[in-house]
Amino acid sequence: MNVTTWSLEIISAADLRPASPPPESVEIRRAFHASPELGRFLYTAAGGNWYWIDRLGWSHEQWAERMSDPRVETWVLYQDGTPAGYFELDGSAAGEVEIAYFGIMPAFLGRRLGGPLLTAAIRRGWAMGAERVWVHTCTLDSPRALAHYQARGMRVFKEHTEAIELPDSPPGAWPGAGVRGPHASITPATTTGTSTHATPRDGRPGSK
Repeated sequence: MNVTTWSLEIISAADLRPASPPPESVEIRRAFHASPELGRFLYTAAGGNWYWIDRLGWSHEQWAERMSDPRVETWVLYQDGTPAGYFELDGSAAGEVEIAYFGIMPAFLGRRLGGPLLTAAIRRGWAMGAERVWVHTCTLDSPRALAHYQARGMRVFKEHTEAIELPDSPPGAWPGAGVRGPHASITPATTTGTSTHATPRDGRPGSK
């Protein structure tokens, strides 16, 4: 399958177009003691419908190494006390912060939570000392993703298309779960050239 990937960046805090504040029922909090179990839960819950597959084979040690890296931060969006989305920031490269993963749980799609969550991710990137905050997205995911990032002021700086071998269907939140929620009617064959959460990198799908 041919997959197109877009890399987007924002290089000035003045370029940020913040979303409207979320409802009072929403909290966005950093997981200061992020465990391997938490990391894998967030990854599969938000990405199981979107071909996030590159970390599915990670060992407990690999998850522990990632989650304990002081240059990596995990932030969780809660609505009424329930995890509803998250983002992972990677500040390992000098002068920049990558939004490595960004996702909303299927049951919480359509509640206008993505805009406030992305606003928080970009602002936190600046707070980490970044000169630019960037992300990449692709055609394997939501048709609204590219516009979602651009709406907050991010701009495309790179685009490429490559052939990638994929499973017949996304893995779901756990083996046998299948695709659930609004994602169920969206497949790579029906997407329109944008993505929200999963993207291929180094020839591997889902490494966003």
